[in-house]
Amino acid sequence: MNLHSRRSDWSLAIAELKDRYGADAQTGQSALSLHAGDESHHDRQSPGVVVYPASTQDVADIVQIAIRYGIPVTPFGAGSGLEGGAVPEVGAISLDTSRLNSIIEIRPDDMIARVGAGVRRLDLNKHLRDTGLFFPVDPGANASIGGMASTGASGTNAVRYGVMRENVLGLTVVTGTGEIVKTGTLARKSSSGYDLTRLFVGSEGTLGIVTEVTLRLHPLPDAKSAHASFETLAGAVEAVTAIKKAGLAIGRVELIDQPLVEVINRRGALSLPPLPALFFEFHGYASEIEGLASTIGGLIEDCGGTPLIWAETQAAANLLWTIRRDCLAWAKAERPGAHSWPSDVCVPISKLADVILETRNDVATSAIPAYIVGHVGDGNFHCVFMLRDDEEDEVALYADRIVRRALAVGGTASGEHGVGLGKRDFQLEEHGIEAVRMMHAIKATLDPHNILNPGKVLPDL
Repeated sequence: MNLHSRRSDWSLAIAELKDRYGADAQTGQSALSLHAGDESHHDRQSPGVVVYPASTQDVADIVQIAIRYGIPVTPFGAGSGLEGGAVPEVGAISLDTSRLNSIIEIRPDDMIARVGAGVRRLDLNKHLRDTGLFFPVDPGANASIGGMASTGASGTNAVRYGVMRENVLGLTVVTGTGEIVKTGTLARKSSSGYDLTRLFVGSEGTLGIVTEVTLRLHPLPDAKSAHASFETLAGAVEAVTAIKKAGLAIGRVELIDQPLVEVINRRGALSLPPLPALFFEFHGYASEIEGLASTIGGLIEDCGGTPLIWAETQAAANLLWTIRRDCLAWAKAERPGAHSWPSDVCVPISKLADVILETRNDVATSAIPAYIVGHVGDGNFHCVFMLRDDEEDEVALYADRIVRRALAVGGTASGEHGVGLGKRDFQLEEHGIEAVRMMHAIKATLDPHNILNPGKVLPDL
């Protein structure tokens, strides 16, 4: 179906939604502006209406209305996406999941939670704090669980606990035909049937709208944080590889390049040598970690690292990870009028040092500030540009080269941010024409009217 051929009917759809949902279907300028995009660099586009469903059945009914009038529907979670996945079609429906915010069930003995798609990550962990369990996937932002499932989110804890694909046991989804589909079970594993759960995880609302998520929980770990500085970027990456090969339990490890360290020294409450740095969190009993401290320190020294500095109190550990969370915002603040454009590639660990060094040498030729951070334990890193509007063409060239550098060594264009608008052009190069045709066939089956977040993820054929 050509969506634009029925654009004249969209006003009828909006009128029906307003009649049906009253104050929960909004066309005021503030609501439309808020839902015109996400935190990415992509141009914002105003929807025609924002609808706030309160149940899965509401979502199914909204999709049925959308089918009748041929009006697209773009899901909107917390708006924290970085690839334009929440940018709606101009004049269409933005479906806000924030009212789907019930924590439906916590099963501590099974280490499982069932939650609405609109539940925020930090709110869930606050709810879990007396159970001794937590949900570990941490993309940095206080994202919605449905949005995290839809983008296949990851974050600082991925090296130990995996990404959303490993931590989602089941979903409730409304497809592009308005059908309600439940995937998965409460079991920790299954070899029964096609894995529909992982088909929808990472599909960014193009195959179905997630309304409920069943999550795998984990015991809260004993943890010890530390940091070290390195003579070279390569040495920092090699240290992570050496520690992993030694079988030491890294909970999370974050690379921060020298320019960003210098920002931290200007803005933060921690003074670091002006060198690339690694922030570590090790998991295990305190006695075990203390017993391994000399081994860890030796591996770091072999890679050109300074002595490991341990956070001796919880406040010191919190400071370390707060700095990691805030440092890119500080970097942006140092260039008034700038906005950020983060790349998001993931490569085999053996190629990570080479790709990071090539990227750092490449972006050093530009006057546009660029900072490299990475979840280096799983091969994922970001080169984050702080650019002004008239510099987007230049940054696009650097960003394209970063992706192609990753693809050339067997990596991926998107490690955790999703494809959205920004990475569509690389899908053929990464997956091949046969796989992309199969993806289009799946899309046509689950969304035959092409109303679910059209123009995202898949390249045109």
